[in-house]
Amino acid sequence: MTPRDLVLAVHGSTVPEAAATIARLADSVRGPTGAPVAVGHLDHQAPSLPHVLADRPGAVVVPLLLGDGYHRTVDIPAVARPFDCAVTRGLSGEHAVALALYDRLRAAERAAGGPADAVVVAGAGSSRPGGNDGTLAAVRQLGLLLPVPVTAAYCSASTPTPAEAVARLHARGFRRVAVATHLLAPGRFTRALASVPGTWAIGAPIADHARVARLVAARYASAGAGVEVPMRVACLRESLPL
Repeated sequence: MTPRDLVLAVHGSTVPEAAATIARLADSVRGPTGAPVAVGHLDHQAPSLPHVLADRPGAVVVPLLLGDGYHRTVDIPAVARPFDCAVTRGLSGEHAVALALYDRLRAAERAAGGPADAVVVAGAGSSRPGGNDGTLAAVRQLGLLLPVPVTAAYCSASTPTPAEAVARLHARGFRRVAVATHLLAPGRFTRALASVPGTWAIGAPIADHARVARLVAARYASAGAGVEVPMRVACLRESLPL
């Protein structure tokens, strides 16, 4: 059976590094899944998601979103429906996301010279009910992996802001406060995080982490994308580094 196209639905960014990060993810899932992979943007970049889906009717759309806000629950399904595309769940709340955050945080701590004594998980933020559940899940899961306090912050639409969360932890006596970046790719939010005062270390975005690639491949397979997919996903688990 010919595999269905895989379309990665991303928010989009004006920051050039964002496209390169998503391209690395696309490369990571293209070979092991055997699927033609394309990227469709919701904002800021071309090609737009509607334009990509118009050329790929019946594709499997994987929302590259860490929360279940408006884009995941309303916007993407509405765009995909006229093209008879299957839309999978997003990435919100998955343990693979927390493990990717952990790896990126630990790498930043090593570069800074040692472990943090408190961690802020900085998500994009949403005012929609349930829109911040992915960030809160990451806080809970990282709290099980780290021997230090872990708290949430949001770059927009919700509080506390990352600067407020870091300041509160310093006020409680913590000195090495790190930020786990609950974001997929570089953009205006990651640039804002880089300027937050008092941070010990800041983890990199996670879209190009091997665990995220595995999760995307699993989402594609769950959509019944082709008879070869389960075998290829198993190969992905073995071939990609942790």
